[in-house]
Amino acid sequence: MKPLANKTRPSVVRGLLCFASLLGLATASAAPPAPVENQLGEEWVRLSRDKRGRPLALEVAIIRYVPTKHVKQRNHSEWVDLVGAIHIGDRSYYRQLNKRFRQYDAVLYELVAPEGTVVEQGRGTPNTNPLGALQNGMKSMLEIEHQLEQIDYTQPNFVHADLSPDEFMQSMEDRNEGFVQLYFRMMGQAVAEQSQQAARGESADLDIFSALLSKDRPRKLKIALAKQFESMEAMLSGFSGPDGSTLITERNKRALEVLRKQQTAGKKKLAIFYGAGHLTEMHDQLTEQFDMQPIGITWIEAWDLRKK
Repeated sequence: MKPLANKTRPSVVRGLLCFASLLGLATASAAPPAPVENQLGEEWVRLSRDKRGRPLALEVAIIRYVPTKHVKQRNHSEWVDLVGAIHIGDRSYYRQLNKRFRQYDAVLYELVAPEGTVVEQGRGTPNTNPLGALQNGMKSMLEIEHQLEQIDYTQPNFVHADLSPDEFMQSMEDRNEGFVQLYFRMMGQAVAEQSQQAARGESADLDIFSALLSKDRPRKLKIALAKQFESMEAMLSGFSGPDGSTLITERNKRALEVLRKQQTAGKKKLAIFYGAGHLTEMHDQLTEQFDMQPIGITWIEAWDLRKK
């Protein structure tokens, strides 16, 4: 790993990580979530700390939405859960998700792939794909697992809710987008975020350099990158909205089209399992177009950051 420290700037590492997360998978009655006073739908990833400020875990949100007319009911018979995904995480994180997913009538998942593609459990992502190579490299450095290897997509309630590769490329062409262009947009936002951190007296570059040289490198690097994930949603805001991008806006549109079809077919307990960067816009669509309201939140631990 030392060559990375010598040849790659941490700011580039952060940009690559966020870009990989943005692309995502491009190559039952469970107890309702606990209600909170803060505005639901504004935060999807957080770094939890102990009373002394030491990092404990990187956590991802699951937020439950019910029809507005049923919000005041004590027991709900239909809902949509937005389940945030981080595409590289601890094995225990994916184990929890697999258990939860069995409780839904349908789990709508992201995967840019031809309709009818069967995702074999444990298949992983090949290094021949640049994004796959990046994600596999991060998996190795952080000593964590890849989503495609751990989530059981063979379950009968899993429903594909994403674009096909042809649709994805056509949308990018229609929008006059390109991967290089999108990458540099992301890098520009990463640099802007870095400037804001510097104004607060923080240095992500120093954190990552220190982590790369630490004897406890995987955990220290996870902590350094977990801080960046906290700000990722703000960085991705420019990719959302009506004039957003294929990566966020068009894929979200497809997911919600599939949601409509599942509801029309009579499914009541639904989950949308998408990268956390997609979910702020999905929150807006559920409240505005589907007349649903969030009623509670559950936080799932994706990365354990405690010192062993």
